[in-house]
Amino acid sequence: MLPDPLLLPEVRRLRRRREFLFVRDGLAERRRTLVVQARARVGEDPGSHIGEGFTATKKIGGAVERNRAKRRLREAARQLLARFGRPGWDYVFIAREGTLTHGWARLLDDMESALISLART
Repeated sequence: MLPDPLLLPEVRRLRRRREFLFVRDGLAERRRTLVVQARARVGEDPGSHIGEGFTATKKIGGAVERNRAKRRLREAARQLLARFGRPGWDYVFIAREGTLTHGWARLLDDMESALISLART
């Protein structure tokens, strides 16, 4: 059974470079299709929003491939982050070469397992 959408925390996008650099110094979980970095925000109440950011390097391919990889990560995060992410934390999802080549179910499984592992620490 899915949780009530009204009880799920709000998810906000990370947009500034300093936000991404802040998260980089936190925890990280690596999977074949993606890397998830996470870090608790300082000085905020634990019931606040969840931050999300997405990135893909030139190793992934040209602009078309990078954009497609980020679209896949955004959709997967839309489905999973509010349920498995921790309020008061920021998450950065980094595309890997497998983000485009592996199936959708594998991407969802990898993201879910990474988020669960990060929530335990």
